[in-house]
Amino acid sequence: MTDIAKLLGKEADSLLSYTCTGFKKEDLYLPGPDFVDRVFSDTDRSPHVMRNLQTLFNTGRLGGTGYLSILPVDQGIEHSAGASFAPNPMYFDPKNIVELALQGGCNCVCSTLGVLSSVARRYAHKIPMMLKLNHNESLTLPAMYEQTMFAQIEQAHDMGCIAVGATIYFGSEDCRRQIQEVSEAFERAHELGMVTVLWSYLRNPAFKKDGVDYHVSSDLTSQAVHLAATIKADIVKQKLPENNGGYKAIGFGHTHDKVYSELTSDHPIDLARYQVANSFMGRAGLINSGGGSKGHSDLGEAVRTAVINKRAGGMGLISGRKAFQKPLNEGIELLNAVQDVYLSKDVTVA
Repeated sequence: MTDIAKLLGKEADSLLSYTCTGFKKEDLYLPGPDFVDRVFSDTDRSPHVMRNLQTLFNTGRLGGTGYLSILPVDQGIEHSAGASFAPNPMYFDPKNIVELALQGGCNCVCSTLGVLSSVARRYAHKIPMMLKLNHNESLTLPAMYEQTMFAQIEQAHDMGCIAVGATIYFGSEDCRRQIQEVSEAFERAHELGMVTVLWSYLRNPAFKKDGVDYHVSSDLTSQAVHLAATIKADIVKQKLPENNGGYKAIGFGHTHDKVYSELTSDHPIDLARYQVANSFMGRAGLINSGGGSKGHSDLGEAVRTAVINKRAGGMGLISGRKAFQKPLNEGIELLNAVQDVYLSKDVTVA
């Protein structure tokens, strides 16, 4: 097992012993082996959706825990294939993307229409597949930050996917259109029995002020999580908060002083706990993103993110570039280290 405390370094005591007081763990719907029976049995989701969600929970090294480790590789579109795969050219071949997820013990592999359709017959029965429906392609000049549908729900269903994912850039000029498109797509996905996952991101130049990037503030990202749950995302992907007070600093929207004085603090687990609270107190599972690859620090950063997510009441981690931009054995090691956090009985909910 991974030496979690060693990788956390000086933060180990703070991150492993902290107790949240704003939202207590007893008030949350926490991940567990019975999550589908205990939580999703209250919803309007069909037996087909519940079966596929349970399949996600039953797969990989985290099978039977209620936690998720997902490998997402849509960066060939989002960041260009060259920028994404040149560090490790084996991943220009889609089968190696799926093999990394399989050998890395992931619950699921998520990728694009082209990647998954090119190997679907070989792998659809071996590991759950999630089709990422929309993307921000990177050839437009000047650059546009707009999500465009690249695939249809029926295509995901026909190739054997049990889940679909989509992104909304909340706060962007096109977010109203994206909300409508994704809401309709998720409803159709549920009709066909598939699980829905939303990349619930923020995008607005005004969210950067006085040298602080409030795209990663707890209050703003948490509202994006709440909107994701509102359009029936079964699982919500969000960046880990790095600050707070975006509403106040930017001077827009609606908030309440109690959010900052009682419900959150400066502690990173409290900031993430507020995201969980906005996911209908955990009824929609919160998974945090692993972020880009920085090299030697990736393993420690991935474990830190997993510890914060788990202790906040989250459902897991979705980590791509930190894993596939390395040699295969190192990518597997990183994925396994993240999974060890969720398998560890010493890392408890705060």
